Amino acid sequence: MNTLSLELPDADATEALGARLAQALDGGLVIHLNGELGAGKTCLVRGLLRALGHRGKVKSPTYTLVEPYEIGTRHIFHFDLYRLADAEELEFMGIRDFLEPSALLLIEWPQRGAGVLPEPDLDCTLEYAGHGRHATLRACSERATHLLTKVAV
Repeated sequence: MNTLSLELPDADATEALGARLAQALDGGLVIHLNGELGAGKTCLVRGLLRALGHRGKVKSPTYTLVEPYEIGTRHIFHFDLYRLADAEELEFMGIRDFLEPSALLLIEWPQRGAGVLPEPDLDCTLEYAGHGRHATLRACSERATHLLTKVAV
């Protein structure tokens, strides 16, 4: 399975999708999160992190650009590149330090880091659909194809 499309009627459904992704994870992955402001990108990340065991707040790192999490032995980095003026800023902040193969990278507004960011394993787009959202998840690697197969069940 290379693409999965889902209707998400509310924020709870968006968080539940994040939880389903968390349950299907197996090792490191790069996930690009696309969508307009308020489309649910951080909501999806919140569901994923909580399903992995994070109990604190999950906020969008709009001003800090990255919020690191360590859950058990797993390293997770949540990026929000909305305020990034130039993709080269990622080099100055040490983006390469976050690119360990076992890390989970969750990247909001990835188009702002084009040319510097790694290609996604999974590309997730959230769009407004009435009062809810529509999610399109596209696998860009074998690992993500396997993940989508488990999420679709």
